[in-house]
Amino acid sequence: MSLEELARHIGLDARIVRKWAEKGKLPGQLVGGEWRFNRAALLDWLQREMHSFDVEHIRNLEQAMREGDTDRLIAAYLPLEAVEMNLRAHSRASVLRELVRLAERTGLVYDGAQIVDALEQREALGSTALPRGVAFPHPRRPLEYATAGPVLCLARVPAGVPFGAPDGELTDLFVLVIATGEKLHLGLLARLAMMFNGDLPDLLRDVDDAASALKLMLAREAAVLAAGR
Repeated sequence: MSLEELARHIGLDARIVRKWAEKGKLPGQLVGGEWRFNRAALLDWLQREMHSFDVEHIRNLEQAMREGDTDRLIAAYLPLEAVEMNLRAHSRASVLRELVRLAERTGLVYDGAQIVDALEQREALGSTALPRGVAFPHPRRPLEYATAGPVLCLARVPAGVPFGAPDGELTDLFVLVIATGEKLHLGLLARLAMMFNGDLPDLLRDVDDAASALKLMLAREAAVLAAGR
């Protein structure tokens, strides 16, 4: 993609994109004096770095990734049966396996083994854990044929597990993201980044049942959407 195409694709001002490219923040290269960006490398970079964006840039990215009239992504893809506030896991590997088992409760999973393998490969490249005990495990690339449609799962491991968080702390809150297309994949990750940028993690730690946790998620999504209008 050209610099202008990239700017439109991720919803940022072309001047900001140029500045990031010139500083080496973006994975691009100059070809004949013009910046060019590899789409696959860009997807990897966005997944890894979007959480370092300021709130405005994350919101712009999230809005650029929206497709059609579906604003309520969490409401659409996180069913009650995919919420477990007492997930039994003691390691990163067991968390990933149990998250996929949780996804299988929805009846939408065709190939759980493929999803586990894709999650493990993504974590091997770098942990999806963030500060404050939160992680958004996801495949490196959208999985088109492993599920019947996009799936989100929310889980809490009460004691926490070592998951490679940048602050060195244990991770206890997980949102599994399985999308079937690139725009939705990035859009869900950006939506979650906005939702968890506040007191939502602490609120989720104070509830024990799936219905209450889901209610908190939907309320926070509604607040994020309202703030962006």
